[in-house]
Amino acid sequence: MTEQARRTQIVTATIAVIAEGGYQHATFARIAERAGLSSTGLISYHFANRGELMAQVADRVVATIGEFMAGRMAGATGAADALRRYIDGNVAFVETHRAEMKALLEIFLGGAFDYDAGHDRATKSPVEDILRAGQASGEFRGFDVTVLATMIQRAVDGLPFLLTDDPDFDTRVYANEVITAFDLATRAAP
Repeated sequence: MTEQARRTQIVTATIAVIAEGGYQHATFARIAERAGLSSTGLISYHFANRGELMAQVADRVVATIGEFMAGRMAGATGAADALRRYIDGNVAFVETHRAEMKALLEIFLGGAFDYDAGHDRATKSPVEDILRAGQASGEFRGFDVTVLATMIQRAVDGLPFLLTDDPDFDTRVYANEVITAFDLATRAAP
């Protein structure tokens, strides 16, 4: 097995272990067992420590979100459509990648995901771009872009927390309500 394939195997197993048992229980022994490795030494060979492994898991999930969202945003016809696609795409990712999102949430809550102001700005930036474009085209009313972008991002980021308490919650209802709320909040007066 190539070095990259082994690292991918370990990251995949780590996501599953965290999603099933939580961040605190994601030991190298459990990860090695899940990955079908003969010893934890193979994990230590590929990752300097638990922190590096968790950073790789977080990076992989974030990269997967980016790829997924690029596909969802392609072909948007205007700012209102882009905003709908952005919200719906984020919800759809959570729907179809529950293990990855649970792992990312657990890593974040466990303090192993370094999410700072720069990350927050980068996360809100695509939403701000959509909102500015909508204001420039006249599709959207005048409002503070930073405030609304923050509200939108917090709304989509909140779904994994909701699913932790209620795994059977209807995510389509969530998507539709959030889309409706922000359509009404941004819409230019007729």
